[in-house]
Amino acid sequence: MEFGFYHIATITVFVLAYLGIVFEHPLKLDKTVPALLAAALTWALLSFGFHTGAVEIINGHGEVFNFLKEAPEIGNKGFEGTLLHHLGKTAEILFFLIGAMTIVELIDLHQGFEVLKGWIKTNKKQRLLWIIGGLAFILSAIIDNLTATIVLITLLRKVLHSRKERLWFASLVVIAANAGGAWSPIGDVTTTMLWIGHKTTAFKLIEHILLPAIVCFLVPTFVISRLSIMKGDIKLDVRENVKKERLLSSRPMLFLGLGAIIFVPIFKTITHLPPYLGMVLGLSVVWMVSEYIHPEEQFKEERRHLYSAHTALSRIEMSSILFFLGILLAVGALEAIVIGNVGALQAAAEWIDGRIPNQYIVVTLLGFLSAVIDNVPLVAAAMGMYDFPMDHPLWHYIAYSAGTGGSMLIVGSAAGVAAMGMEKIDFIWYFKKVSWLAFLGFIGGALTFMIMVKTGML
Repeated sequence: MEFGFYHIATITVFVLAYLGIVFEHPLKLDKTVPALLAAALTWALLSFGFHTGAVEIINGHGEVFNFLKEAPEIGNKGFEGTLLHHLGKTAEILFFLIGAMTIVELIDLHQGFEVLKGWIKTNKKQRLLWIIGGLAFILSAIIDNLTATIVLITLLRKVLHSRKERLWFASLVVIAANAGGAWSPIGDVTTTMLWIGHKTTAFKLIEHILLPAIVCFLVPTFVISRLSIMKGDIKLDVRENVKKERLLSSRPMLFLGLGAIIFVPIFKTITHLPPYLGMVLGLSVVWMVSEYIHPEEQFKEERRHLYSAHTALSRIEMSSILFFLGILLAVGALEAIVIGNVGALQAAAEWIDGRIPNQYIVVTLLGFLSAVIDNVPLVAAAMGMYDFPMDHPLWHYIAYSAGTGGSMLIVGSAAGVAAMGMEKIDFIWYFKKVSWLAFLGFIGGALTFMIMVKTGML
């Protein structure tokens, strides 16, 4: 089958959509729009090309279909099955994310994260830096790096009044949250994708990435802690009105919600069922408790809607869900269209391997790219390019690189963009002051991973 018009058109649509995503801010166009356009148009072109015989498709089992060489019903069944396969893989991720987001919003509605304020009992800048960084590293592994960043910067605003100092703390939160999300199957969308896509198991991902992620966190944190701005004390008012800001349900909902999310990998290990079903179970339990628990001492029925799961669902960022739907389906189209004897993404991997034979160098470059380009399509593309067995070290290195590389620019990760918006962090300020620290952390973690590979620890 020759490389023809429909191949060029499909790839062109994807590239243009990708550029729309990269230049979201200059274009003032939500990245969800080009992602959804890419999904619809790539599959439409694939359908036209397939049914005219100009394009072959390959399904998830490696079977190639040609509409003109087979009975029409077999060809149609093959095309529909391929589309449903990619839709099914995408839906698993989306349902998982919807469940996790709803649980986090329920915790927030019950002011569960206010409990964290009581854990800060120091007025030393250096000690506070390590506490906030440690919380970001651990919390992001449970509730994802974006949410952890939002929670902790909100907390910083309440306990740290100097904006100049807060910029450094917020920058560290971004680095720590991205590092923490990289070693957990529920800590970042990309690690969730690799886990649900059967590229990694939860426990092997933790075993192989935890140490590099710790190094990635420790190196910049240590350097920042030695800066002159981190010397001395700060005036904290963390214990003022802490109890007043909490609800009766704050602590129970915090620990129940976090426990429900942490239970998902355990549920998968025990039942061998997909992770989204474990998240559905966790959501149902948290939802049920939220219906009966009394957040206030004199709780009135007419205020129940303020703490309900229906309110939590209304607060979910649906544009993010639709973005993932669009970009993952568009990447699925590139997996399905045949170039040579394989899908386009696998053909791209073979082309890259011919020029850069060391795949770890390629994945390291992916880490640098993730500082400029959204890491979700990068990882989705990598999953379609490589065909390594589950828990191959390269999958774990992809999780590390894509998860932590974005810290090198403030716009390189969802956590960074959130911090930038909340604290008005200047791009140039971050680039001059923090990017080199994030780079040191990224390289330190990468070298740690390579040493683990070379010494047979993986």
